[in-house]
Amino acid sequence: MRSAVFHGREDIQVDEIAEPAVERDDVLIDVTAAGICGSDLHEYAAGPIFIPGDDPHPVTGETAPISMGHEFGGEVVEVGEAVEDITVGDIVTVNPILYCGECRYCEDGAYHLCKSGGFTGLSGGGGGFSEQITVSSEQAIPVPDDVPAEYAALVEPFSVGLHAVRNAGFSAGDSVAVYGTGPIGLTVIQAAKAAGANPVYAVEPQDARRELAAEVGADETLDPIDTDAPGTIIDRSDGGVDATFEVAGIDQTVRDAIRSAKHDGSVTIVSIFEESIEIEPNDIVLGERTVSGTLAYEGGPKSDVEFGAVIDMFADGTLDPEPLITSRIDLEEIVDGFETLLGGEHDEIKILVEP
Repeated sequence: MRSAVFHGREDIQVDEIAEPAVERDDVLIDVTAAGICGSDLHEYAAGPIFIPGDDPHPVTGETAPISMGHEFGGEVVEVGEAVEDITVGDIVTVNPILYCGECRYCEDGAYHLCKSGGFTGLSGGGGGFSEQITVSSEQAIPVPDDVPAEYAALVEPFSVGLHAVRNAGFSAGDSVAVYGTGPIGLTVIQAAKAAGANPVYAVEPQDARRELAAEVGADETLDPIDTDAPGTIIDRSDGGVDATFEVAGIDQTVRDAIRSAKHDGSVTIVSIFEESIEIEPNDIVLGERTVSGTLAYEGGPKSDVEFGAVIDMFADGTLDPEPLITSRIDLEEIVDGFETLLGGEHDEIKILVEP
């Protein structure tokens, strides 16, 4: 079976690996599509980060080389003897959260914050950039017939956006600014609009991404190269917006997100950073702003909570994944896909790999 395997920094190879075994509580999936995520790009360019290097991952026991891909879905082709709620032929998306089940966070039901946690496709356990993968039935969330099968690969990133918006705690009618309109930024915009945010400002230097941000719901887009984006937002929102989201992963956007939140406003950092950054603490303290981070989405026994909400919103049209899909490639082209996304100016948002 073919699988895209991480061997080291800037070294992903399509290898022949053993077909996965199916245990009693597992499902075997023929992968329809898997999305290349920003986290995958971080691993390729600067990893291993989430991927275990010399020390085995505490949940999977694996080290690199490992199969990659954590945004994916497909058709169930075999189920274990203990599986009751999923049948052969079902289309499913996969919640990739891995957890130990024993730490304080797991005991509290916060499985995505597990002390030893990780993700299928980053921490071991197979990956979605493969022809097939076996996962626990708990991780497999059915997708209804009226949702296209390839959209199953977009449930994971949209769940990241939904989780960030839920954690921000703003109310319908509140104003929002989103810094960065890559794939996750676009899901935050859609989730914020679905939650009643008005207006939504989107800050993005790339023309094509600003246009797409407007298409999916941003009320106003700003180019931070040509304008003082936080200053403009502050002027137009009477001192700052109610909530900001940092989804670009650079020091300037973190500072700008803090600056453009109103006094007593919230700042939610969604990005993963490769290096430390500097901020001005007085911008937080003097305005009594709340700065928080958000990681992924609920998992474990709660795997279907946010994933299920996203699927329902795909089905009724509240969330639309189609504008994010800009290319579809074969597994053999995956390195080219990574290199394209890591390159300079391009119009790509979400590249789907179809094994």
